[in-house]
Order: sequence, then structure tokens, then C-alpha cells
Amino acid sequence: MIRFWKVLNTIYDDLLIVVLLTILLVVIYSAYDTGYIFKQAADDTYTRFRPDRVSASGIEGSPITDDMVGWIVIDDTSIDYPIMQGEDNLKYLNTDPAGEYSLSGSIFLDSRNSPDFSDPYSVIYGHHMQYGKMFGALDDFLDEGYLISHSEGRLMVGRNAEKVYKIKVILALRTDAKEEMILDTADNSSVRNILSEKGYNEDNRVLGMVTCTDADSTERLVLFAYILDKET
Repeated sequence: MIRFWKVLNTIYDDLLIVVLLTILLVVIYSAYDTGYIFKQAADDTYTRFRPDRVSASGIEGSPITDDMVGWIVIDDTSIDYPIMQGEDNLKYLNTDPAGEYSLSGSIFLDSRNSPDFSDPYSVIYGHHMQYGKMFGALDDFLDEGYLISHSEGRLMVGRNAEKVYKIKVILALRTDAKEEMILDTADNSSVRNILSEKGYNEDNRVLGMVTCTDADSTERLVLFAYILDKET
């Protein structure tokens, strides 16, 4: 009987070690995975290929695929990204601008929009990453003071910035993903009504920047900006 209990204790000790090692490996992997995703989201490899930083010939060395339709910059923020566009709205959820698999994905234009941003309402999407990376940076715009002091930027259209427009950030709001009118690129009347209710009635093209607020929530954060007709 004593021998039996010794064997049982040995088995228990071994199982406990296995469980503890498994937990340790899960923690290590989770830390690595979080760090890896953050590194991808924070990767500034692409910014040196921003069209206004290189000549038209220099862009040929860019790793960014031909699905790039533009670039967005909001001054004095971390929003400084190429804009991709796929044949649907799934491709760039988990694909980086170089065309490689990436959990942080890319900033991308709705597949229903014209790639030259000539539509009355264009929508771009991005993951809500930690530390203000990707469209996690949109959180700050919910503070009216921050929005006012960070309202200027530019939209470079085309791979070589064939056209560059100023953008003016005007409004940030939270909405539910079920409110499809926010994402309706074909009919912008609902968006115009929302802006009008907030006092924005200018007849400019509108850019909507959309991200989720939480992985387990249907809530969306939308940042609206005017695409000013004045081309620079």
C-alpha cells in the first residue's frame, strides 16, 4: 500500500510539472504573440516609401503591392499609412501592405469605393491596435480638444501620389456595426444627415475612418474628415 501511494504521488508530481510547464509555455507564447503583433503594427518599414518622400522612380523599390491606392497622414499623430484595396473587404484584414499574412492587417479602402477617392463618401478600415497603432489612434479623437488640435492631414491618391488633397478632421463618434448606414458607400445621405445634425453642412467629399473598439464588441469608432477640393 505504501508503494502504491508513492507511485501515485510520483504521478501527481509529474502531472503537476506538466501542467505548470504548459501554463508557462502558454504565457510565453502569448507574450511573444502580443509583441509580434505590436511589432507588425508599429513597423515603420513602409513609411520611407511614402510617395512624398521618394521620387516616382524610387517608389519602384517599395515592397508595397500594386493594391496600394493611396496614403493617409494626419499631422502630429501616428496615422501615417499606405491605403490598400482588395477585391473584397476581407483580404486586407490579415494581410500587410507587402501582401504577407499579418494579424495587424492593413489600412484599406472599402472594395465598393472608387480607388481615386472620387466618391462622395469613401470608407477606410483599420484594426484597433494597442498603444495607438493602426486605427487604435482614433480613440484620441473622441476628446474634442485633441480633435481640434489634430484636424489637419493629407490624402495622397495613387501609388505615386498623382493627386494630393488636404483633409480636415471634423467629427468622431461611436456607433454600432449594425448601423450599416455608416458603412454605406453607395448612399451617403445618412452620413450627411449625421454631419448636418452636428453642424457640418459643407459640400465636400467625406472620408470615414472606421475601427472596432473592442474584439468582443459590435461597437465601432468612426472618424469623419472632409476631403478638401483644393489639391496641393
